[in-house]
Amino acid sequence: MRDEPDLLRAAQERRGESPEVVDELIAADEARRAAIVRFEAVRAEQKQLGKQIPKAQGEEKQALLARTKDLSAEVKTSEAAQGATAQAFEELLKTLPNPTVDAPPGGEDDFVVLEEVGTPRDFAAEGFEPRDHLELGEMLGAIDMERGAKVSGSRFYYLTGVGAQLELALVQLAMSTAAEWGFTPMIPPALVKPQAMDGTGFLGQAADDVYHLEKDDLYLVGTSEVPLAAYHGGEILPTESLPRRYAAFSPCFRREAGSYGKDTRGIFRVHWFDKVEMFVYTTLDQAAAEHERLLGWEKAWLQKLELPFRVIDVAAGDLGLSAVRKFDCEAWIPTQGKYRELSSASNCTEFQARRLDVRTRGAADDGTSHVATLNGTLCAMTRTIVALLENGQQEDGSVRLPAALHPYLGEVLRPLGQASA
Repeated sequence: MRDEPDLLRAAQERRGESPEVVDELIAADEARRAAIVRFEAVRAEQKQLGKQIPKAQGEEKQALLARTKDLSAEVKTSEAAQGATAQAFEELLKTLPNPTVDAPPGGEDDFVVLEEVGTPRDFAAEGFEPRDHLELGEMLGAIDMERGAKVSGSRFYYLTGVGAQLELALVQLAMSTAAEWGFTPMIPPALVKPQAMDGTGFLGQAADDVYHLEKDDLYLVGTSEVPLAAYHGGEILPTESLPRRYAAFSPCFRREAGSYGKDTRGIFRVHWFDKVEMFVYTTLDQAAAEHERLLGWEKAWLQKLELPFRVIDVAAGDLGLSAVRKFDCEAWIPTQGKYRELSSASNCTEFQARRLDVRTRGAADDGTSHVATLNGTLCAMTRTIVALLENGQQEDGSVRLPAALHPYLGEVLRPLGQASA
């Protein structure tokens, strides 16, 4: 910010954000440092007078005592000013996104397609019109939206029968697969303190999407990225112990602020869903390579599920506060006739680690540096179920499952009342 402000201005413009915040930050930083100098000056004078008073006599002593009284007030005022300017600077600094240089410039629609994997089915050639996931889910006795709304409101649901079994199968498959890849399985808390949510960057531009329990001052997580990032908060990790890779299963809660009228049918966009999330702590010089590895694991998972998908490089303006680059894997949804996000992999470099104070130190003991953090969705349950039902459906409403799920549920899910073949 002080040495190369134009880099920050360019990064803001790349996101489609105003670069003026950089100038505001520079001014706030100057005010903060000036307040520190002022406080230290009057505090030093106060200490110096404290040493002179015992040696002074008469009018000189009275003058020193009078000055000491004035200085005491000045010290309190300058100390308050120092605190206020520091707070103003910190609050403004927290609004600054992680500067990105590699993500494509632009907004939500300016992504770059990197590859397409698999071929969407041609239902017209097969001679039937595909049903959407909700109709299939109701035929299978797998999804109950009506009672979900009755009990909890809109965008809530019940997974029933084979729907519940399908989620449990996906959880087991995802967790065991991640363990095979070297991830440590975790089940983290779904309620976190404000510093965990703020440290991961979710109390900035995403604050409206977060559920807050005011009485307890705790937040419901929208992703287990939050408790995983805070897991090593305030710690120094030996460099030789990196990378540390965790895979966590947790419920996720999102208010879906701003999504009124979008994806209102079925379980594609809901207020609560379960997810298996991958999270990595590594060194900054290895972050980009680890990002590619995370993407590779996500692609391998979707191929295991036999889903057609594409990979996009998300544009800078569509990144969250903490990421410098994000790859999304989008599965083909037949009844929507387009690809929709199923998973994402984000490189957050040192952004979260600085806020949460997660550092590393090498064997040479040559000081510490902040680690880099990365996160990647392995399996978001509801959207994965949507993709599996729609892509695997047959004309009679049954659903063929990928081979990886056969040990859990067999080859075919059949509508209620339909006899097995």
